[in-house]
Amino acid sequence: MSSLIVPPILTSPRDDAIKLHGAFKGWGCDTAVVIDILAHRDAIQRALIQQDYRAMYSEDLCKRLSSELSGKLEMAVLLWMHDPAGRDAVVMRNSLTTGSLKAATEVICSRTPSQIQLIRQHYHSKFGVHLEDDIKRHTSGDHEKLLLAYVSPPWNEGLEVDRQMVENDAKALYKAGEKRLGTDERTFIRIFCERSRAHLAYVAPVYHSGEEGNIGQF
Repeated sequence: MSSLIVPPILTSPRDDAIKLHGAFKGWGCDTAVVIDILAHRDAIQRALIQQDYRAMYSEDLCKRLSSELSGKLEMAVLLWMHDPAGRDAVVMRNSLTTGSLKAATEVICSRTPSQIQLIRQHYHSKFGVHLEDDIKRHTSGDHEKLLLAYVSPPWNEGLEVDRQMVENDAKALYKAGEKRLGTDERTFIRIFCERSRAHLAYVAPVYHSGEEGNIGQF
């Protein structure tokens, strides 16, 4: 997997802002300069560059980048300018409002409860609407119920695992799915949204042991 490499000797955020401003002058944008600077700065450094750029030029750097770049490069650079929670908020907003729900679903279902809390705050701050309201507006049925359950408190991030509860949940999931005609979606939503990742990691092998024929414990 590739990773961000920050050069050992960096210019100051002010110098980076000046170079970026210079890249915007003239006919067209010097995209090589933009990429060379922003692709080698971490989230804190990018935030400082934005602050200095606004202070010196009374202009929002992201808006200027949007006007200078286009296509996939514009999309990638603008997403990169956000911190992780802000980036997730933008991705989910675009996903929900365009009707392509895969990205929003992947973000919501793969983030920890504390990350979801930050995303909710960024979402409301950036777009003036609550994440839950957009989920209700753009999804429906069991998909809506699942996403709302994931983003709504209370959340459990604990590492403690109760063996009896693990077995009870594995049994409940088996009965709600494999052991009946049709699926009891409410049971799946309740367990997957209310239990911690540590707990679910233990539920999976117990469930599969029952699925493979060791149904006695169920």
